[in-house]
Amino acid sequence: MRDSRETFVNHAFVTGYPIKHSRSPLIHGYWLKQLGIEGSYRAHEVKPEDFSTFIAELKHGTSGFCGGNVTIPHKEVARRLADRPDDLCLELGAANTLWIEAGEVHATNTDGRGFVANLDERADGWDQCSTAVVLGAGGASRAVIQAVRDRGVKTINVVNRTVARAKELSDRFGSTVHAHPIEALGEVMRGAGLFINATSLGMDGQEAPQIDFTVLASGAVVTDIVYVPLKTPLLRQAEQQGFAIVDGLGMLLHQAVPGFELWFGRRPFVDANLRQLVIDDMGSHA
Repeated sequence: MRDSRETFVNHAFVTGYPIKHSRSPLIHGYWLKQLGIEGSYRAHEVKPEDFSTFIAELKHGTSGFCGGNVTIPHKEVARRLADRPDDLCLELGAANTLWIEAGEVHATNTDGRGFVANLDERADGWDQCSTAVVLGAGGASRAVIQAVRDRGVKTINVVNRTVARAKELSDRFGSTVHAHPIEALGEVMRGAGLFINATSLGMDGQEAPQIDFTVLASGAVVTDIVYVPLKTPLLRQAEQQGFAIVDGLGMLLHQAVPGFELWFGRRPFVDANLRQLVIDDMGSHA
């Protein structure tokens, strides 16, 4: 009988298509080494047409993996194929973390937990605000909206160029979430305590619009899910206008914590060394 999960070797994965640029192996590899755990975590590219076979092999134990992470374009299919999706990923309609338990594939989504853990670490007290603004209504917005709602923020205004997509999110997440067209951005920002960019604006040097953040509440926090570059154009604007900013890198780091604990039996910590390791890697690929 095994005394500890550390006495045997587990292997975990991150899968997507493509997947070669994922930084998850760097993150989990750091923790495996730091905690002295025998095991592995590697990128495993799977084409969409092969994904159901991959999940079947995971379930039957023939893949060699105990679980792993799922990213684009497999998140929604992973939720559908899982035997035991939890309430979080059922509401989101997407899973990013899988594990095997009693011969069944369990699924959850840790993106929202990563988002709020990042804010907790870098902007303590952010959740005391009553109103948040989310720019963007794409797939990344779902976990953000769910997590902010579940922390008790009473009003979440989702602003999007296509208002119908924002309306889909308000229908999904309930009466605290409200849909608005992009033209209403300045109006709904007035007095808000949290501004979240959940679009790809500013990613990899792309241009971003000028935004007047001064209409936000005094002491408001501005955050971005984009982390390349670390300080996006929108974050630079907000900082220049006197607001506290939180970059998106911590979301990537913190969302990885629950999965690692599930697969390897120890809860890791996001520390300054790990953050710098990923920043250095970002710089080497710039």
